[in-house]
Amino acid sequence: GVATSAYQVEGGIENDWAEWERQGKLKEPHARCGIAVDHWRRYAEDYALAKAVGATAFRLSLEWARIEPVRGRFDGAALEGYRERLLQLRAQGLRPVVTLHHFTHPTWFHAATPWHLPESLEAFRQYVRRCAPLLEGLDALVISFNEPMVLLLGGYLQGLMPPGITDGAKTMAALGNMVRAHVIAREELGQHLGRVELGISQNMLAFAPDRWWHPLDRSLVRLAAPAYNHAFHEALSSGHLRVFMPGVASTDVRIEGARDSVEFVGVNYYTRAHLRFMPRPPFIDFKYRDPDGRGLTDIGWEQRPEGFLQLLQEVKRYGKPVWITENGIDDRKGTVRPEYLHAHLRQVLAAREAGVDVQGYLYWSLLDNFEWLEGWGPRFGLYHVDFD
Repeated sequence: GVATSAYQVEGGIENDWAEWERQGKLKEPHARCGIAVDHWRRYAEDYALAKAVGATAFRLSLEWARIEPVRGRFDGAALEGYRERLLQLRAQGLRPVVTLHHFTHPTWFHAATPWHLPESLEAFRQYVRRCAPLLEGLDALVISFNEPMVLLLGGYLQGLMPPGITDGAKTMAALGNMVRAHVIAREELGQHLGRVELGISQNMLAFAPDRWWHPLDRSLVRLAAPAYNHAFHEALSSGHLRVFMPGVASTDVRIEGARDSVEFVGVNYYTRAHLRFMPRPPFIDFKYRDPDGRGLTDIGWEQRPEGFLQLLQEVKRYGKPVWITENGIDDRKGTVRPEYLHAHLRQVLAAREAGVDVQGYLYWSLLDNFEWLEGWGPRFGLYHVDFD
């Protein structure tokens, strides 16, 4: 299948990212998402494009800011709009893969109920309670959170994305609350729908030391891989949330209800990062290298299909079916994507042969779209979009 997210494609959304853009905080300070690629109006033809490439599943997200633009006030027209779009997906023979939270928040969220405070949990519960009826009778695969570690690193540790915080203790508090929020989503969806196939979509990186001979670079890899790739997965498997990154952020807590709280493991995979120790906070620098001479992608990431197989084999330990919820390439001329797809799908087949229960593969993305801090430069789409 194919994958999208609301803010990147729908258009006309006023949320924390729209505010971030107005503050000039993207790499291209004047870039604005605006109407995105007009998917809110063009969804029927976009579904047809997905069908035309043989997709049988379609990943989308619900936009919290569209559904609850003012705290405690839910927009009935937005809820009906999403229900209609989900029914249309099903009518087209596309299984809905529905993400409840894909990076963005209503404009009121960070001031009123930020993730590092317990008030975030009740706010998320009320949101999910309103979303649950939208999924009735659809046999949807549901993702509670997209790439929670990316959101926390970017928004809470590095200050590069909303809410723009740089605080290790708040990062770990927010991480714990997002695990609790996943448990809340499970409760609310279960009450309304009965059984639901729920998981998360976790960005996973292959890691390597930047200097293979340097003991501190090698130590960073040993610490970063379990913290970044597996802490959230592990919490939803064992109920134990553990991150150990000395001098950066650490936590060790058991979370009630988190044990065995997913029906599948969601993996987003793109690249490998080379880690280098720095003698000052945050102590970690990362780079994208091209040691195999395949050429970096247009966004500057290494092509490393072997890392895909490695990580799929790693998640086998959770004993759950695996969905590849994102994999794709920024290829602005459209010449490298075919070989990239073949190389990575070969790794998926190898993982299946090795006993990993991979049940779905969703390419990121159906369409060229707004790529967060990168703005309108990258082109991940199977379909080229003329933005003008």
